[in-house]
Amino acid sequence: MNHEPADLAPPLPGDRRALLAGIGGIAAGAILAAAKSAHAGPLDPPAGPVAGTYKTLTEVEPRIAINAVNTPGGANSLFRITQPGSYYLTGNITGVIGKHGIEIAASGVTIDLMGFDLQGVPGMGNFKGVIVTVSNLTDIAVVNGSIRNWDGGGVDLGSFVSHNGRVENVRASGNSDVGILVGQSSQVTNCTASLNKGTGILASLGGSTILNCTSYQNANYGIQVSSDSTVLNCTASTNTVHGINTGSGCTISNCTASNNTGNGIAAGGGCTITNCASMSNTQLGISVETGSTVADCTVRSNVLDGIRCNSSCIVRNNTCASNGNGGDGANIHATGNDNRIEGNNCILADRGIDVDAAGNIIVRNTCSGNTVNWDIAANNVVGPILDRTAPASAAISGNSAPDSTGSTHPNANFTY
Repeated sequence: MNHEPADLAPPLPGDRRALLAGIGGIAAGAILAAAKSAHAGPLDPPAGPVAGTYKTLTEVEPRIAINAVNTPGGANSLFRITQPGSYYLTGNITGVIGKHGIEIAASGVTIDLMGFDLQGVPGMGNFKGVIVTVSNLTDIAVVNGSIRNWDGGGVDLGSFVSHNGRVENVRASGNSDVGILVGQSSQVTNCTASLNKGTGILASLGGSTILNCTSYQNANYGIQVSSDSTVLNCTASTNTVHGINTGSGCTISNCTASNNTGNGIAAGGGCTITNCASMSNTQLGISVETGSTVADCTVRSNVLDGIRCNSSCIVRNNTCASNGNGGDGANIHATGNDNRIEGNNCILADRGIDVDAAGNIIVRNTCSGNTVNWDIAANNVVGPILDRTAPASAAISGNSAPDSTGSTHPNANFTY
């Protein structure tokens, strides 16, 4: 007797085909569903050849590496750039006797030092870290690195009268000549020049800007610019000659000059000096020529005069203290005529305000504790000078007090 359950009986041949068809249908449906859910590429790709999606080395780094293959040197240089473009260092450079580090002989060149160091060697001769060697080139930049101990100087973009140069984030130190030199209408930004045997930062032609720079302990000027230039937010200290020295028509603002062997700030005619501090310099604190303005500055403890002006100048709202500490100097000293000296506070000098010539106006100033508070030549226009060295007011506590100036004159000067 057959005891197998009816549903386990082997199917007939026709039934087997139906079963396989059913299974196949299920599998096909699953595959179709999976195909529908997948995000494959288009069945009809764009016309044209098949191209790779990788980037070339030029696309990854479009600049040109400075090396013996790309920028081979010449008789006088380790590397020489002869075509416009953007170049970069891949390592430090050590100088060789008789050769510049990098020579530039084309306009439109930017060199990124990439934080690397260009270091000269003893006895290498009058050769420089980076130098332009062709006259009247334009649009050259050197950025991001250090250049030190070159006998001829650090960066030189100016000896061959280049224009529109830029030096940024460069540290130039220990060079035997100028640390950083640029030409006409150039910019030096966020740079440091120290311990160079020449000027720290020099813009040899006009129309340049020196911004956010420090120049320290150089054997000549700290920062020197030609006419129609601007020096902003800079510090110049412990330099052998003047801290900041400019030609005519310049603007100097928010700068500090201290402990320089010469003047703190020395400016030509028609210059404007504002919001600067000049302290403890061996000669003058601030010196300006004809037609200049010195305003809102602090000038202190300089060996000679604090502020010295020539003619046709405005000296206004400055704080001057303890200048002339070599025994013969004034807080403010006007040597010519047509100056307006107004609103200054002058204390503890050999002379407070010293005016040598006729034809000046002196109003609304205050002097205290100077050996001679006022030393003014005849035939000047002077607001009344009121002596308030004796106590002029009782103690004050509250919201009001009587006038203790002793004058209602709007242009009165006071000794206190």
